[in-house]
Amino acid sequence: MTTEATLPSTSASPTTRQVWTRTRGILLALVLLLAAAVALALLHSGTRHGRLDPRSADPYGSHAVTALLADHGVSTRTVTTLDQARAAAGPDTTLLVTVPDLLTKHQQSRLHTATAASGGRTVLVAPDTPSVGRLAPGVIAGSAPSFVTTLSPGCSLPAARRAGSAETGGGLRYSSTVPGADSCYPSDGLPTLLLLPRTAKGGDTVVLGAPDILYNTRLDKQGNASLALQLLGSRPHLVWYLPSLADEPAAPDTGARSFFDLLPSGWLWATLQLFVAAALAALWRARRLGPLVPERLPVAIRASEAVEGRARLYRKANARDRAADALRSTTRTRLAPLVGVPVAQAHAPEALLPALSAHLHGDGQPLHSLLFGPPPGDDAALVSLADQLDALEREVRRP
Repeated sequence: MTTEATLPSTSASPTTRQVWTRTRGILLALVLLLAAAVALALLHSGTRHGRLDPRSADPYGSHAVTALLADHGVSTRTVTTLDQARAAAGPDTTLLVTVPDLLTKHQQSRLHTATAASGGRTVLVAPDTPSVGRLAPGVIAGSAPSFVTTLSPGCSLPAARRAGSAETGGGLRYSSTVPGADSCYPSDGLPTLLLLPRTAKGGDTVVLGAPDILYNTRLDKQGNASLALQLLGSRPHLVWYLPSLADEPAAPDTGARSFFDLLPSGWLWATLQLFVAAALAALWRARRLGPLVPERLPVAIRASEAVEGRARLYRKANARDRAADALRSTTRTRLAPLVGVPVAQAHAPEALLPALSAHLHGDGQPLHSLLFGPPPGDDAALVSLADQLDALEREVRRP
């Protein structure tokens, strides 16, 4: 008799139906998520078209503002590149930067250099950290946004007092260390509109925390139209700058840039929040529930059902090592009395293996690998191990 002989093994590979049963929930969730994303994109594709574009008459466009400015003798020119915006800046010009955060660090530095020496007005719409610090030195964006949309002026700035309440909230709030800056439309103590004082060249800078007063759909609400006209109409010419990702910097940044340098700061903060959420979820799932409490079962469960259920749990967790330990331990416990070894010494190789070798008249090395060897590497090896243990026990029991 050879203990390495194996019986025909049963395939442990999952069937197509089992794979479908396990993955259909995940696939259904992904399909629903994709469908929801497509639906939201379709719903918002029309309303957000031409956002802050002075040529767009859509609800979130800004054609109505330029039309009112034209009635007051202010001409509007739309530019889409940094070079055009820098060339157009001048003492009789207001430069409106719609999305300052789209500009790179080098572009923001070049734009600030041009506007600081132009003598005109620069209006920045909702600049966040760190772009606001480069385009308007001395201004810091608040960590929490404003949740109140309509705010009162709360300052002595003539343009704000004439406009009255306006929808400057619902966006960013700022703090300033610039002496003489006008802080208007405060929300929870921090202003949503800042007017930095004139420079030596005669220019000034307006930092606007939310773009609502420029939208076509919001222009007729509260004092939005009055405030927009006064902020953008202080000079006879308005340059409307629409930054885009396609606007390459004239002089690229020098030096090596890592992958993390190319990521916006918002993505880094979002990743950090995901790590914190994952750590909290791990702590929540790993909490101790106390000692196990035995409970009388209301019904008797057949041994075969209990074995099958436990085997399925092992398989679901890929716990081949524990399954192999359970099979070997049970086999050693049953074999020990058959070869005259006390059950207390059934798991000691020096006591069990010599007795088995004498009973089978064979070599003890294969027995050691079979009863005390390493865990199987895959499911097929686990099934083969079970067959070999079963064959060994039958051989020992044979009269």
